[in-house]
Amino acid sequence: MYLADRSAPSPADTGTPPDRGSLRTPAVTSAVLALGTVSLITDVSSEMVTAVLPLYLIAGLGLSPLGFGALDGLYNGVSALVQLTGGHLADRVRNHKLIAGIGYGLSALCKPLLLFAHSLGPISVILALERTGKGLRTAPRDAMISLSTPAELQGRAFGVHRAMDTTGALLGPLAAFLVLSMAVDGYDAVFGVSACVAVLGVVVLVLFVPSGGGAAVPPRPADGGGAARPDPVRLRDAMALLRLPRLRALALCAVMLGLTTVSDAFVYLLLQRRTGIGEQWFPLLPLGTAAVFLLLAVPAGALADRIGRRTVFLTGHALLLAGYGLLLWAPDWPPLPYLVLALHGMFYAATDGVLPAAVAATVPGRLRATGLALVGTGQALARFGCSLAFGAAWSLWGTGPALAAAAAGLLCCAAVAGLVLRPAAPEDGPVLPEPDPDPEPDPDPERDPERDPAPDPKPVRPSV
Repeated sequence: MYLADRSAPSPADTGTPPDRGSLRTPAVTSAVLALGTVSLITDVSSEMVTAVLPLYLIAGLGLSPLGFGALDGLYNGVSALVQLTGGHLADRVRNHKLIAGIGYGLSALCKPLLLFAHSLGPISVILALERTGKGLRTAPRDAMISLSTPAELQGRAFGVHRAMDTTGALLGPLAAFLVLSMAVDGYDAVFGVSACVAVLGVVVLVLFVPSGGGAAVPPRPADGGGAARPDPVRLRDAMALLRLPRLRALALCAVMLGLTTVSDAFVYLLLQRRTGIGEQWFPLLPLGTAAVFLLLAVPAGALADRIGRRTVFLTGHALLLAGYGLLLWAPDWPPLPYLVLALHGMFYAATDGVLPAAVAATVPGRLRATGLALVGTGQALARFGCSLAFGAAWSLWGTGPALAAAAAGLLCCAAVAGLVLRPAAPEDGPVLPEPDPDPEPDPDPERDPERDPAPDPKPVRPSV
């Protein structure tokens, strides 16, 4: 699916049979709220660590910007590689909650290990394992959100989930700031509290998230009256998704834009150096991004459902480019940190939930987690490469030229994405259909299809 400038897809786009009762389905299901609560709690835990990690590694352990870029890339790149495994496993075993639970559990297990790691090597291994857990859970979680929500409301549903997730991202740095200000061994105290909160998130997942993910679409009945058992998902089915031109377009644009998206940690470090913010206030910088994200995630998702995901998605990257411009060329005036953080948060509100909502409408339900993982993996690997390249450019050229190169690349990639993500023409073809075990025979086998077309042809499935 292209991020077309039109409203959300019809039920046919996702294989959902039309049902008048679905119009009365609530915009936010209980599964979305439960998953949002789990993400909120888990993000409090994760962002407590993320908020202090750059300062801990660079100021505490003396890591160079290039070394931090490599570690930050590892921190995000490992989860990208594991996303494909998590997505395929979730579709194959048909138990998205199980795979997501394993991912949340592994991340929670790694948090207390940071208490015993005080050198770069052990910290790198622990962070890699923690990101493995994130990679396992991301695609199954997003699949549960999309499968439990009508297609025309998925932008709003992802917006609600991202808003709850961002509430945790808002509370995490605040908790880290409070712990650092009160505890003697500040960093160890942050890691210990983070571990306890992570365990709570796993408990909420086990107790309150429906085992089936709250899927709103019932199984298609077979001719005999029972539920048709779907074919098992195989690896070649997952690879067949790459033949979908619309999914390839989304993956290509996610990779291109990811290659020019400077990581959050670098943005906060650049902002601190540009404005002279004290080290004690550094953990609070993510709060500005998270607060704006929290306020705008739901409106941005609803707007994308209404006016088109392409427009909202590209606007988000334009806002990020404006933030880079302020860091590069704006004068040193008091509102500068607030403006940069506001633009950073608006970028995430316009892209973080819109992209998975677009991907979810391109693939059938039985391969939903795999399709989400394909695009998410490409984007995360691209950001891994950007972290390495930006860290090297910072070390070689300095902050100004490195950020200017990233801004120029983002401008070019956004222009190309605007062309690639144009609305699809009907002749581009429908999305990959669900397998049909009992296709309807031609009612008139003597009919010449070239001179006498079928009386009731199936309509071409519209693009989203």
